Amino acid sequence: MKNIKKEVHKKYMNIALKLAEKARGNTSPNPLVGAVLVKNDEIIGKGYHKKRGSNHAEVEALHSCNVSLKGDTMYVTLEPCCFYGHTPPCTQAILKSGITKVIVGMIDPNPNVNGKGIRELEEGGVDVEVGFLQDEISRQNEIYIKHITKKIPFIALKMAISVDGKMCTKTKDSKWITSDISRKYVHGIRSQFDSILTGVGTVLADDPLLTARYDNNKKNPIRIVVDSRLKIPLDSKLLKTANETKLIIATTKHYDKKKAKEINKLGAEILIVDENKNENIEPKNRVNLNELLKILGEKEITSVLIEAGPTLSTSFIKQDLVDKFHIFIAPMIIGGYNAFQTIGDLEIVRMVDTKKLNFSKVERIGDDLLIEAYPI
Repeated sequence: MKNIKKEVHKKYMNIALKLAEKARGNTSPNPLVGAVLVKNDEIIGKGYHKKRGSNHAEVEALHSCNVSLKGDTMYVTLEPCCFYGHTPPCTQAILKSGITKVIVGMIDPNPNVNGKGIRELEEGGVDVEVGFLQDEISRQNEIYIKHITKKIPFIALKMAISVDGKMCTKTKDSKWITSDISRKYVHGIRSQFDSILTGVGTVLADDPLLTARYDNNKKNPIRIVVDSRLKIPLDSKLLKTANETKLIIATTKHYDKKKAKEINKLGAEILIVDENKNENIEPKNRVNLNELLKILGEKEITSVLIEAGPTLSTSFIKQDLVDKFHIFIAPMIIGGYNAFQTIGDLEIVRMVDTKKLNFSKVERIGDDLLIEAYPI
């Protein structure tokens, strides 16, 4: 009987999990949360948190139901909040509703909640059970959890490579390694992140726009360029669109002050970041990436998608700053010692010291393969 009850809880929690996923890319810096109301083993209400400032999932579910909830059960993926933010505490709404049982997927790691919401419900006479589909919910909210606990953004690195690991030919021709379907898929990924980051080398070589152009219902990410000496051309696509889509340029104290004024006039924000002084990290005297991530975290930028060349990508990997990899592998071989590798020298001389990954997903996108992986 206990196992049957557990499976029932998982069934409704899975429905709440899928509801939460509908808001992917729209809730930052808040988490993805879904809620389901159940009476006599039938769903009578559903809701999810759609965007920051809107009703939380619990309140959405309560508003969706026009019958008495006395004695009923709520399933919610994340612990209900118990403090005033952009909206009132969900715990108070639950207590007023007459619900007598709440099944919580996982505890909210936010220091303002972190078990307090559960205690408030229990003190109000609600029976609370915790711990259903925790791994799935934690993965769903990996961005939120990283930012709320570490105060820095979740970092994902996107790579598009040939079978032999090249990103372009020796003449720097890279258009196109992956298929049109994969490139459109990448625009969907972009829309799920608060920001997209590249290096000035990529700007000089490709003049990218870095927007989510194929998903009309999604927002464009903030564009971030790591540019230690302000080499970005004033006529670049990024600066030409700085008033339409936010652009941040991270530089150092050695920046060109005259050029900075012109960049500001075009609508971009300039961040002065400390230089990297670590002798073991190349290149030296460039933007300190750890310091940059702290600043971005303070700005409530909770996630960063890196689309950069080998120098910047290698720096992030070498410093163990990447939380997730999106690797697109095209069915082609470029070959040649002078063709550009996606990742530069990590100074690894023993197999035991390699950067190991856990492949969480492998799927076919058009003619290409997409591997999603996490560092071990």
